[in-house]
Amino acid sequence: MVYDGHTMMDAIERHECVALLRHVHVGRVAVVSEGEPLVLPVNFVVDDDGSIVFRTAEGTKFDACVNRARVAFEVDQIDVRNHAGWSVLARGNAEVITDPTELARMRRLPLIPWSRAPKPHFVRLAPDVISGRRIPPP
Repeated sequence: MVYDGHTMMDAIERHECVALLRHVHVGRVAVVSEGEPLVLPVNFVVDDDGSIVFRTAEGTKFDACVNRARVAFEVDQIDVRNHAGWSVLARGNAEVITDPTELARMRRLPLIPWSRAPKPHFVRLAPDVISGRRIPPP
C-alpha cells in the first residue's frame, strides 16, 4: 500500500488489470485531436491476446487512430458511498484493422455498438503499458 500524503492506494498488478478490463464494457479512449487532448467513451472488448478492441465511425477517434497514434485507455469502478474504487490505465499504439481475415474475426467478437449510428471500423490497442491502482474501503 502506498500513502501519497492524502490517500492510501494499492498498486494493481498487470495480470489483475487485464482481468478487470475483461469485466468492464465501457471505457474512455484518450486521443489528441487538432493538437488538443480529447477523452471519449467507447464500449469495448478485450481480445484473446489482451488487446483492447472498439468500433468507431470515421471522425475524431478514427482520424486519431488511423496512423498508429499513441492513445491512452482508462476504465474504473467507483464506490462513492465507501470512498473506494479502482482504475486501470492502458497505453499504446492504436491500429485501425484493415486485414480482411482479421476483420472477419473481429466481426465475430461480442462487440455491438451502443450507438445507433454505424460503426464500421475496428480499432485495436495493444497496450505496452498497463497500470492500475485501488483505493480500498476504509
